[in-house]
Amino acid sequence: MAIKDSLSDAACKNATTEGSKIRKLHDGQGLYLWVYADGRKYWRLRYKIHDKEKSLSLGVYPVVGLKQARQLAQAERVKLASNIDPLIDRKLNKRKAKEAADNSFEVVAREWYTKQAHTCAGSHAKDVLRRLEGNVFPYIGMYPISKIEAPQLLNMIRIIEQRGSYDLAHRVLGVCGQVFRYSLSTQGEGRCTRDPSGDLRGALTPHKKKNQAAIKPEELPDLLRAIATYERIGNRQTQLALQLMSLTFVRTSELIRALWEEIDMDNAIWIVPDTRMKMKKEHVVPLSNQALNILSEIKTIAGNSRYLLPGRNPNKPISNNTLLFALYRLGYKGKMTGHGFRTVASTALNESGLFNPDAIERQLAHSERNEVRGAYNRAEYLPERKRIMAWWSDHLEAVGKGADVIPLFGKLS
Repeated sequence: MAIKDSLSDAACKNATTEGSKIRKLHDGQGLYLWVYADGRKYWRLRYKIHDKEKSLSLGVYPVVGLKQARQLAQAERVKLASNIDPLIDRKLNKRKAKEAADNSFEVVAREWYTKQAHTCAGSHAKDVLRRLEGNVFPYIGMYPISKIEAPQLLNMIRIIEQRGSYDLAHRVLGVCGQVFRYSLSTQGEGRCTRDPSGDLRGALTPHKKKNQAAIKPEELPDLLRAIATYERIGNRQTQLALQLMSLTFVRTSELIRALWEEIDMDNAIWIVPDTRMKMKKEHVVPLSNQALNILSEIKTIAGNSRYLLPGRNPNKPISNNTLLFALYRLGYKGKMTGHGFRTVASTALNESGLFNPDAIERQLAHSERNEVRGAYNRAEYLPERKRIMAWWSDHLEAVGKGADVIPLFGKLS
């Protein structure tokens, strides 16, 4: 039996205000269609709770049709039967939805990234953000971080593994773990209460860490002699850059982006600013006589450029791959990289037994877990680091000219 005063689809469609500003068409049990003079139509539910009359919007007609409006109204009446005020319930749900959106994994991850980015080298920071944007956000970025559990996280990681990117899968999971732990440390409404990434320990496909190619110390003489002939197949600047890298064993990015303002020729010191260091700490490179001679020649090639190693455009440095491709041309593809000079120097210097291992580590600009000890090392080991760099340069010069590699393991005179 139809409810008295109930509406029909045709009545809703054809309803007008008939001259009044607002016309209210009653459907029954407190459901009305409000019709405005400009043609707009809204569904509203009038109800009474705790002796107070209230009104709740249920949507716009015809987006919300008559049948759907009745279903929505009945759902609100069910709440009223349980003594729940639909208006207050809606406000609470909106607040929860906003909290969830404000604390989605992507929002929290970007907040974490903003706070952490300044502690990483620029290229590494960009890699982290790129991994999140490409591998994480499309799958779990929209979910509240407090609702993400291990199975959902594992499904995302499996997608990466299906591409054969096992190393990336481990790296991505590690970054996600950092985001979850950041969320834990900044607890508030909507933040997570645990780090689910730990539950996946042992669930990922193992991967073999691939080290950057590097020759053995006993192969160094042949490489140095090959570099000495590079000008026959390449340019002089690249040859000098390779020789300077072998002498200083800095990271490739630290060398190719070096500025003349960082070099103090008079005091034989190169100070790499913290903004260009992987560990975000200023690094001092003592310059040997051999390094100073190379820098003097490089300066004549660089001209007025602010860069030690300008590219074709003097306002920009050489490409990241310039030195790597030069090693390829010398026949060392897959055998040696720019980073390989650091590996060779570290191995040779440590095996020589002539220097304090901490001084070697400091000169390699490796991370120092203890900040107090790190500050102590910077002051304490600089004189020894100068001896390291002078001795290393003398050794490279000797073997480059044909000396046997055995003196590397002799005693320091």
